Amino acid sequence: MLQVQDIRDNKDRYIKALTKRGIDAAEVFKKVLDADENRKATQTKLDETLAESNSLSKEIGDLYKSGNAKEANVLKEKTVALKESSKELSSQLDSISEELQKLLWTIPNIPNDLVPAGLTEDDNEETFREGDIPVLAEGSMPHWELAKKYDLIDFELGVKITGAGFPVYKGKGARLQRALISYFLDKNTDAGYTEYQVPLLVNEASGFGTGQLPDKEGQMYHVGVDDLYLIPTAEVPVTNMFRNDLVQEADLPITCTGFTPCFRREAGSYGAHVRGLNRLHQFDKVEIVRIEHPDNSYKALDGMVDHVTEILRELKLPFRILRLCGGDLGFTSALTYDFEVFSTAQDRWLEISSVSNFEAFQANRLKLRFKNADGKNSFAHTLNGSSLALPRVLAGILENYQTPEGIKIPDVLVPYCGFDIIS
Repeated sequence: MLQVQDIRDNKDRYIKALTKRGIDAAEVFKKVLDADENRKATQTKLDETLAESNSLSKEIGDLYKSGNAKEANVLKEKTVALKESSKELSSQLDSISEELQKLLWTIPNIPNDLVPAGLTEDDNEETFREGDIPVLAEGSMPHWELAKKYDLIDFELGVKITGAGFPVYKGKGARLQRALISYFLDKNTDAGYTEYQVPLLVNEASGFGTGQLPDKEGQMYHVGVDDLYLIPTAEVPVTNMFRNDLVQEADLPITCTGFTPCFRREAGSYGAHVRGLNRLHQFDKVEIVRIEHPDNSYKALDGMVDHVTEILRELKLPFRILRLCGGDLGFTSALTYDFEVFSTAQDRWLEISSVSNFEAFQANRLKLRFKNADGKNSFAHTLNGSSLALPRVLAGILENYQTPEGIKIPDVLVPYCGFDIIS
């Protein structure tokens, strides 16, 4: 969430920056600033009314003490009117503040200067590419056919139990999935991230804190009776561990990693591009989260990109990195890099990670601050990244490592799997 004073101080620059998202923010900024002026004016009236009421109350007490009851009673009637006025002003102030808050909820983060203009994924900028795309033997299959051939994943059984998008992993498919989770967590903890196990359900405040609410409410599974939400990513519970916290500057950076299942309704997703593991309602993901000093957050973002790059190099999968354009940028992000692995059998790129810097946008919503060297409280910067999302990594391994003899296992995963080929 943006701060009103930042909007006031940077209005023209912010309006220009938000055009990268295809947004004309001039009108909503005017509404925000008008509402804030109204809020301040109402607050001033309320303060003056309360001050006058308090002053009269003291004067009435003095009059009673001096025996001037008649004059005191006259003033007492005036205080009744002042109390009614203050009650009405207080109600107006609450209404104006609520209106202002709702306006601020609707405004996305300001794109960093590096974010390219554009409205669709076609406008994203490729910044890096590595790995040779393997030439597969004749008769090579997409991962959903490989999963059936080698009895690794049962999509139909998932439909029976729950519905489409909830696969059942079996045998070596389940072991490979578990191997990837352990490998990703080990890579992250070896890089200094502290591992956490967190709840899979969060309350509404957590959803608002990291920006899933109200922006992605329709994409989240909601448990209505308890008013809880199934998490779409570990970013939500992990980052919310620090909601309403005041941390010391010396404690920064705070680095966390965690594995969770993730749940997304993916409403409106259909067609050939969502077959198999390409898009699921439940999937596993290992996440990294950083709480950083504002001066260091972009250096930290580069470090996170390098970290994910190293993992993909060890897996020996062909991949590329994209800098997302304004129209493809997430609501809370100031700058995002997407990683995509090439699916050889499908002849297309599949997103497997997003690494983002939210600057102070989430921290403002979370009220996550640190005490700086001058003793003042400042908003921290938050960052997160997939390290990694498993379904499409697994799909990439099955397709890119298939041979006439079977599916080879990347060398780095063999110690975790206990086997080197699926045959």
